[in-house]
Amino acid sequence: MPEETVHKQLQGKGVSRRDFLKLSGLLATAMGLTAVPPLEESGLPASMGVRAQASKMVARALETAQRLPVIWLNFQDCTGCTEAISRSVSPSLTNLVLNTLTIEYHETLSAASGFQVEEAKQQAMAKYAGQYVLVVEGSIPLANDGAYCVIGGRTAIDILKEAAAGAAAIIAVGSCASFGGLPKADPNPTDAKGVWELITDKPVVNIPGCPAIPEATAGTIAHFAIFGALPELDGLHRPMTFYGKTVHDRCLRRPFYEAGKFALSFDDEGAKQGWCLYKLGCKGPTTYSACATIKWDQGLSFPVQSGHPCLGCTEPNFWDGGGFYQGQSAPLNRPAAAAVGAAVGAGAALGIGTALVNNAKKKAKGEEK
Repeated sequence: MPEETVHKQLQGKGVSRRDFLKLSGLLATAMGLTAVPPLEESGLPASMGVRAQASKMVARALETAQRLPVIWLNFQDCTGCTEAISRSVSPSLTNLVLNTLTIEYHETLSAASGFQVEEAKQQAMAKYAGQYVLVVEGSIPLANDGAYCVIGGRTAIDILKEAAAGAAAIIAVGSCASFGGLPKADPNPTDAKGVWELITDKPVVNIPGCPAIPEATAGTIAHFAIFGALPELDGLHRPMTFYGKTVHDRCLRRPFYEAGKFALSFDDEGAKQGWCLYKLGCKGPTTYSACATIKWDQGLSFPVQSGHPCLGCTEPNFWDGGGFYQGQSAPLNRPAAAAVGAAVGAGAALGIGTALVNNAKKKAKGEEK
């Protein structure tokens, strides 16, 4: 591993102790650290709140953690997940993650190419054997002996198995790498597979999405970089922090769903009033993702808020899962008034939270000027 700790790296770049603690707090929030070890194990005072405990834990880890080597492979993909994370709109988080990692290999982002960059990858895998995190973007085709994805004369499955052998953990980014994605859609001519179907002797975490939410990718990688372990996962190997709730659970349109108010076409009065899109095929109630809370473009919006039904892209086989824009019948039973009030309250809380985040970002930009 690189010898210098993350904290030392940041100090060398002029980051003060105060800013370091701020960054630790932001990273703890980004990783969803709401649970901490018992106080007697953490050694932290009982008077310290959970958020403060989480921030302190991250700070302690960064003071001893070394930079994490990352090897990023691209197979059957559109490079959308790389594009998403490279355009992250959370500068503080992005800067910390970049200071926490060393990207040893990435086809798209590497300055070198051809034999030079491939040799660098081989050297990195040998030097950091058993220590690096392998990030995979894109599905892996098996048909015709893997001929549908060949890089430098080698098939994707061959390259994947070689890199996976020396990895400490594997992170499949995007729906293609996680579950096969669009290449796997019927009739799946290339026999595309997700990483976890092929690599079974290593810990694999899936970050599905088309593309994956950049904060989910960055937060998961950072969690391993700081604590040396993957976060809590669900049955589909997705981080609970980002995939523990459905889009519907936190959707700003949910109060309309509970009230039985649905848009029946994309240009009717209900659509103009922001009513629920369930009858226009929205798969929010069955799709687990943080889209409704993290959103996109500085928390500006997400598909449902912008008037488009959720397509369920974080779920396996979403492309073939019942079709898009097909009307659904809303449940006849309605929740109790308390539940409706809770949904409205959740919407209000999300709105307040978004406003606070945006105000903080504006203030930070003003201080930079």
